[in-house]
Amino acid sequence: MELTIGILVGIIVGAGALFGIMQLLAGGALKKARQQADEIINTSRLQAENKAKEIELAAKQEQLKSKEKFERENNLARKKLDELDQQLSKREDVMDRKLETLSTKERHLDELNRSLTGRERTVKEKETDLDETLRHQKEKLLQITNMPIEQAKEMLLKRVEDECKSEVGAIIQRVTEQTQEEAKDKSRQIILQAIQRYAADQTADHTVSTVTIPTDDMKGRVIGREGRNIRSFEKATGVDVIIDDTPGLVVVSCFDPVRREVARISLEKLVQDGRIHPARIEEVVALTTKEVDEQLIKYGKDAAQEANLPNLARPIIPMLGRLQFRTSYGQNVLRHSLEVAYLSQVIADELGLDGQLARRAGLLHDIGKAMDHDQEGGHPIIGMEFLRKFNEHEAVLNAAAGHHGDVPSTTPYTPIIMAADAISASRPGARRESLDRYVKRLQDLEDLAASFEGVRQAYAIQAGREVRVIVDAKLIDDRASSKLARDISKRIESEMTYPGEIKVTVLREVRTVEYAR
Repeated sequence: MELTIGILVGIIVGAGALFGIMQLLAGGALKKARQQADEIINTSRLQAENKAKEIELAAKQEQLKSKEKFERENNLARKKLDELDQQLSKREDVMDRKLETLSTKERHLDELNRSLTGRERTVKEKETDLDETLRHQKEKLLQITNMPIEQAKEMLLKRVEDECKSEVGAIIQRVTEQTQEEAKDKSRQIILQAIQRYAADQTADHTVSTVTIPTDDMKGRVIGREGRNIRSFEKATGVDVIIDDTPGLVVVSCFDPVRREVARISLEKLVQDGRIHPARIEEVVALTTKEVDEQLIKYGKDAAQEANLPNLARPIIPMLGRLQFRTSYGQNVLRHSLEVAYLSQVIADELGLDGQLARRAGLLHDIGKAMDHDQEGGHPIIGMEFLRKFNEHEAVLNAAAGHHGDVPSTTPYTPIIMAADAISASRPGARRESLDRYVKRLQDLEDLAASFEGVRQAYAIQAGREVRVIVDAKLIDDRASSKLARDISKRIESEMTYPGEIKVTVLREVRTVEYAR
């Protein structure tokens, strides 16, 4: 029991001692914490005071900057206000001067108005006096002539009408002649410039339709036993082979120039090879046809490249190449088309039109000649229908259909193509014509001009480029001669076919003869 009490007392005493020690330790730690807190508070206070000073200093600097900026802006605004004030002052001065000027003009206008009013009264008085004078004069004239007023008016109007008709006719004739001369000079200048800028060969290539045979024995081999070789050749090529007594020549005849060219080349190959029999003929013709087709494409591409038209539709290219083997009066149609294309471009450029479109229409205007042997109708309509399939421009279609006057011209490019076509066809050496046909054309021209009333004689000169018409001076006066020349030219255009143009000159001569006895 005592032991237990002693242990409890010891525990109590130990706990008290431990509590005292812990209290001492806690007091030291608390004191130290207070010291640190005081130090932190002092440090924070110093930092806060420094930060406040910095903020105050920055605020003062910002205030100074704002003040300087405000003063600058204020000075600028004040300067602008001064300038505006000066401008307003100047405007006020100008307005004052204008007001003063307007006041002066108003005074002048008032004076002019008063003056005009006075003149108007004077004019009215004079008009009244004039009307009265005219009335008295009319009464005196009627008394002198004993003619009613209506009859006098009709006579006066009739005389004025006759004088006006004569003067109007003279004015119309003078203006017409002047306009025609100016138009002729301008068109002549444009056409001459186009011709001078284009240099072409004097004579175009002509299609050859004969084949040279080395010996007469070769002619027999071409004919074959009982004519089987020549029949096979004509069947394969679609041409007629003419073998006569002419030494060293065989004639190949066909309306289609391409087939004629295929036959000519095939026959030359067979003659050079020497092996002539139906199987060989068919083989050579097939090979030559393929070569000619390739050659047509090459000719067409070369022509398109020469004309600077790379965007032509693919089916048009071989048709252009076919024109290489087509001639018109001995003139190569492809070369003729290229000439027309270039001349059309030059004329269109001079007139301020689209030169490239004119060149395209000129190159394609005769495309119908490449297929007119296979289709019915004239080459203008055939060419237009062919080009329409490839969405060609309306100017190109109208030029193809109307370059011979078959259809009316709907665009300004068709007359240009017609002029270029005539230039290319009528230049020296371009085309050839038989003597009989030439003489007949001149005779028809003279007969047509002589068929008009009042014509005494007609002469075709300058190779049919001009017709001189001599009229009876008693039946045809000067004004009627102009109408006669126009009527003759219109009838020539409608009834005759000719290259280029024909000049119609009407001559009227008055001879007066007297005898002194």
